[in-house]
Amino acid sequence: MTDDNGNLFLGVPASSTAEQFQTLVVTATCHLERIISIGHATPPGEWYDQDGDEWVVLLQGQAKLRFLDPDREQNLNAGDYCWIPAHRRHRVESTSREPPAIWLALHLHGENP
Repeated sequence: MTDDNGNLFLGVPASSTAEQFQTLVVTATCHLERIISIGHATPPGEWYDQDGDEWVVLLQGQAKLRFLDPDREQNLNAGDYCWIPAHRRHRVESTSREPPAIWLALHLHGENP
């Protein structure tokens, strides 16, 4: 485990050249991180293909995800969440600048229950 307490909306910069990742909790089976995206997107032609399942929730802002096979887009607004199974290829198409997009991402490791 990292910090015992904090505030997810503190320390958000007005701009940033790269997404910011902050690990909040780590256990043997998962890790939870805060992601701050300010107009960021996955570089063209790149896809995430993760070994573990992921659950994301957008706390603030807007974002657009794209999934491959089948090809579809999902728009996210504050409060929306999404389950991404292991090896489901996906990318971030866009994120808002004002307000910055603040995500929580729960990465699960190991076997599915």
